[in-house]
Amino acid sequence: MLTVFGSTALDTIRTPKKTLKDVLGGAATFAAISASNFVDTGLIAVVGKDFPKEYHQILSKYLDLKGLTIKEGKTFRYDGSYDKTLSTRETLKTELNVLADFKPTVPEEYKKSQFVYLANNDPDQNSALIKEFDKVKFSMCDTIEFWISTKRESVIKMIKAVDAVVINDEEAKLLTKEFNLIKCAKKIMEWGAKYVIIKKGEHGSLMFFDDVIFPCVGFSLEDVVDPTGAGDSFAGAMIGYLASKNSINSAEIKKAVVYGNVLGSFAVEKYGLDGLLQIKKQTLQNESSYMKR
Repeated sequence: MLTVFGSTALDTIRTPKKTLKDVLGGAATFAAISASNFVDTGLIAVVGKDFPKEYHQILSKYLDLKGLTIKEGKTFRYDGSYDKTLSTRETLKTELNVLADFKPTVPEEYKKSQFVYLANNDPDQNSALIKEFDKVKFSMCDTIEFWISTKRESVIKMIKAVDAVVINDEEAKLLTKEFNLIKCAKKIMEWGAKYVIIKKGEHGSLMFFDDVIFPCVGFSLEDVVDPTGAGDSFAGAMIGYLASKNSINSAEIKKAVVYGNVLGSFAVEKYGLDGLLQIKKQTLQNESSYMKR
């Protein structure tokens, strides 16, 4: 089983062609639903009493929700706007609400999870939570500019506690204070991560392990409508695929990166979670086979 810890949110997303108001989102939501294509996935997150029943039903269809807390108050809300190229997003408003004082704990049933994904949460929370699992075989974390700017030392400490780090190219440069992505990855590995995966948006990703650099192209898309959750979908697919395998080696990690790129591409082709919710298993197999050629 895989456990995913992070945010479940109500997102308002403004794109040049469409505005979505209070749709189901959040880093953990995208990552966990993406991972559920490969393995049983448990979600640790918090929502408020205003969280719509229909969204709860969507989550329960794909995920185990023993770790989902429903608190008095409002659900975490995010409001962001994309420019006309869909490559830059401006945060208009963030309302933490019930997330502000959420103290996550790991349900007993999840403590035996051998695979754990820590989304872009407070790095101190991530470092504390990973210790609650009995025997983690493989763990992965993400981070964002906000935490790098406000809690850089905590981010570095979190990196020491996990096996793999997923990070986008600009954030890797900001975190390491390097400009070359190879130097960025080397520094992150010096801090303790065994694998470093640097996401490069539509240009795919670079995976670093020992002295190996594995470049994986992005899946070519003509229509990108909503990039929200692409990176989370990438990470979820990656660790979800690994959790479905008996052993972890460099060949499987490379396949996991390919699946990450494929699921990330599904996510951006439709609005909100629709791209992930409409995946058919055969399509997933076909696309990943194509990418591996």
